[in-house]
Amino acid sequence: MGLIEKIDDLGKPAWIALMVLSFILFWPVGLALLIYLKGSGRMFCSKRYGHWNMPDGRSCREEFRGWKRRSGWGRSSSSGNVAFDEYREETINRLDQEQREFRDFLDKLRAAKDRAEFDQFMAERRNRPAASEPPPAPSAA
Repeated sequence: MGLIEKIDDLGKPAWIALMVLSFILFWPVGLALLIYLKGSGRMFCSKRYGHWNMPDGRSCREEFRGWKRRSGWGRSSSSGNVAFDEYREETINRLDQEQREFRDFLDKLRAAKDRAEFDQFMAERRNRPAASEPPPAPSAA
């Protein structure tokens, strides 16, 4: 296992500590590490396909919600009723899954619409009569 995989196993805090330490010791190395982390998607979210995602495909919103649940940030994580807490977690997970499925459906729908528009454009272009004479080019005066 390489060094990068070992640091990945430790998570983002290890990357942050390494970056801070490298800035303290020799700032160009810290800057290079920051650029690497941003470019590889290890530290931040990246915008792909019209919404913000983590490198493993989860949305940044899901990541933040999970962090809030794990850390107990905001409201308390327990209502005092174990059965209700389990039901709430299952419902939240189900709604998150339905949201992901709906977003995937919308992405496929947009792709199908784009493909249909492109196919229509290509059909119109093929059926267009060929121009007998190209338009005159503007003269440079």
